[in-house]
Amino acid sequence: MGKRPPKPGPNPSDLIVAIARHEDKAAFAALFELYAGRIKAWLMSTGTSGERAEDLAQETMLTIWRKAASYDPARANASAWIFAIARNARIDRFRRDRRAEQLPDIYELIEPGEPDKPDDMLDAAEREQRVRLAITDLSEDQLSVVRLSFFEGRPHGEIADLLDLPLGTVKSRLRLAMKRLRTLLGDLS
Repeated sequence: MGKRPPKPGPNPSDLIVAIARHEDKAAFAALFELYAGRIKAWLMSTGTSGERAEDLAQETMLTIWRKAASYDPARANASAWIFAIARNARIDRFRRDRRAEQLPDIYELIEPGEPDKPDDMLDAAEREQRVRLAITDLSEDQLSVVRLSFFEGRPHGEIADLLDLPLGTVKSRLRLAMKRLRTLLGDLS
């Protein structure tokens, strides 16, 4: 008696589509079973610690649940799309961690300094008014990425997801916006 070939597993693309169309929890559970361990193993192979890899794998799977509707099987296979999300999560976490290391100690922020002088306060108000006016000169596309990046502190990858834009477009818009603001505010110190 011969061995039967193994039964093929669920198609990951079909699972993502089911999640997108029906918020199918069973499809998500099957996708989680297929990919969570693989994502963690891949992250660990890049030098990520086990605990952080576990956390990033969870974050990746959550992003897949939220962004399933943006998956296009005609543009990428499921694995490539999933691992791109994992890679972006790893990069975003690295950037957040690096930014946190560069922030001053919280105690430095709450220690009282010298009171502001009236002239300094007036200068700051004038600078703020000039910046507000300059920002209104940006295109709506540039303004939306500037708001998300600088006012909300979102990483570029997240902005790309929120606005459904390629990451390069987000970076280009930010670069153009900053160039425009430098031109308008060049004499500001």
